[in-house]
Amino acid sequence: MGSVIKSKQVFLGGTCNGSTWRNDLIPMLKLDYFNPVVENWTPECQEEEIRQRKNCDFCLYVITPKMTGVYSIAEAVDDSNKRPSKTIFCVLGTDGDTAFDAHQIKSLKMVQQMIVENGGVSFNNLEDVAFWLNELNTI
Repeated sequence: MGSVIKSKQVFLGGTCNGSTWRNDLIPMLKLDYFNPVVENWTPECQEEEIRQRKNCDFCLYVITPKMTGVYSIAEAVDDSNKRPSKTIFCVLGTDGDTAFDAHQIKSLKMVQQMIVENGGVSFNNLEDVAFWLNELNTI
C-alpha cells in the first residue's frame, strides 16, 4: 500500500478591508491554503481562524495600505517568536490607489527586520512569496 503525502497548507493572514491581494496570490500557489476572509464574521469563524493559524504549515501575513487595524502585524511578530520557521511576512507598498507614506514604510521595514531576526522570512511582492512557497517548500 502506498503512502499518502499530505499537501502543505498556508494560512492567508493580513490586510482585508477590500484588498484583493489574496485573489492575486491564490492562482500562483501550488499548495493548499486557508483564506480566513468570509462575508459574515462569527465567533465560529474566529475559532476556525485560530485553529487554522495553529495547524497550517505556513502563516503568511500580507500588509497593505488598505489595513485599518494592526492586529495582523502583532500576529506576525508573535508567530515569528513562537513559530519562526512557518512565519512569512510581506509588505506591499501600494494596494489599488492607496499607498503607504514614507514614515509608514520606514516603520514597516523595522517590523520586517524584527521578523527576519526572529527567524521568519519577509518579502515585498506576492511573486516572491509564491516562489518561496512553491519552489522551496513543497518538496
